[in-house]
Amino acid sequence: MVCKSGMAAFIIFFFFFLMILIESGFSYDIPTGESDCSNRWIHIRRLPSRFNLDLLTNCSEYHIYDNFCPYLLNHGLGTKTHNHSHSWYRTDPYMLELVFHRRMLEYPCLTQDPNLANAIYLPYYAALDALKYLYGPEINSSSEHGLELYSYLRSDAAEIWDRFMGHDHFLVMARPAWDFSQPLNIDPPLWGTSFLELPEFYNVTALVLESRAWSWQEQAVPYPTSFHPSNSHLFESWLKRVRRSRRSILMLFAGGGGIAATPNIRRSIRNECEYNKTDDDGGSANEQICNIVDCSNGICEHDPIRFMKPMLQANFCLQPPGNTPTRRSTFDAIIAGCIPVFFEEQSAISQYGWHLPPELYDEFSVFIPKEDVVFKELKIVDVLQSIPDAKVRKMREKVIELMPRLMYRRHGSTLGLKTTKDAFDIAIDATLERISSRLQDVSFQ
Repeated sequence: MVCKSGMAAFIIFFFFFLMILIESGFSYDIPTGESDCSNRWIHIRRLPSRFNLDLLTNCSEYHIYDNFCPYLLNHGLGTKTHNHSHSWYRTDPYMLELVFHRRMLEYPCLTQDPNLANAIYLPYYAALDALKYLYGPEINSSSEHGLELYSYLRSDAAEIWDRFMGHDHFLVMARPAWDFSQPLNIDPPLWGTSFLELPEFYNVTALVLESRAWSWQEQAVPYPTSFHPSNSHLFESWLKRVRRSRRSILMLFAGGGGIAATPNIRRSIRNECEYNKTDDDGGSANEQICNIVDCSNGICEHDPIRFMKPMLQANFCLQPPGNTPTRRSTFDAIIAGCIPVFFEEQSAISQYGWHLPPELYDEFSVFIPKEDVVFKELKIVDVLQSIPDAKVRKMREKVIELMPRLMYRRHGSTLGLKTTKDAFDIAIDATLERISSRLQDVSFQ
């Protein structure tokens, strides 16, 4: 744990470091094959620190919400899992705004002239600013979330916004879109803020951890895992470990829930695993059908050691929906080479089209409708055991092939690793394409 005074000192250093980078027009070398910045120029809009860095100073002040001070370290990657770790961090997924901001500063096609930019990035820490509405004293004014930002964008260098009325702007919101979708003027307030309901921001592209089914503004991007390699050697070493790992468990569920009396998919998974549990005195690891890693009360969230080793030992990782359809565990599993098993289309196939094209799902995942499991007594074990070994091996190779697309490499990575596009690279490329398409469809006078 990091003390408050130590964290304050870190934040001050972090603030000045970022400002120096921004003022100097910081940029890394352009990776091989990407020397052409045509239609790829991005301008980082300069925002007052109250919209981003100042928000970090309140990291321990939301008493209902966990203290997130430790997870600010390493520009949002968090502390290392252990002193000698080179690629593994205790990453909090809600720090994705910091991770993106730091990576944007080394994007190779930055321009200080907004008139030359194909897109405008807003370094606004929306999820952190939302905490005061979700857990703080401003909960009754959650419909105002975003209005101060909009007022600033229209009052300071208004021509940047007015050129395309926000259609060329994008930002990262490191929470599910549902947390920003409370209807305006609802009384009494329910959960969430109304940022995505504000007409002022209808034209802005929001990168979120989970999108709504009818999304217009937002696009889901992968949850950050704990794996952030900084060079090709570290990445290739992990791939070798994933490939040679002995898979002695048919299926694994890492998560909580499933203890309620009412029928639900998590309860069905727990019942099936309990029924197929290998006796302590009989059988061997080769015969283990199911394993459960209990992650109740968030004990796994910042401790990848708890679930990563079991995932390396499993062929299939079950991904049932929880409070929302998507799970960070999906991406943890893929990093471990564990084939994901989905029970809702909203859990992935209709979410992460930029990073996981829908036409590929049959090649790297299994889909079992949750209704068939919960109400029609379909056994997950029967479905998975019916898949031929050769197909399982082929699916795992596809999972491994997709792995780079879903990881966020560490900032300041070597040029060799940068030649492989990661989750950030793909998100930025697709955002530029989306903005370009919108601008072609919209007529401006």
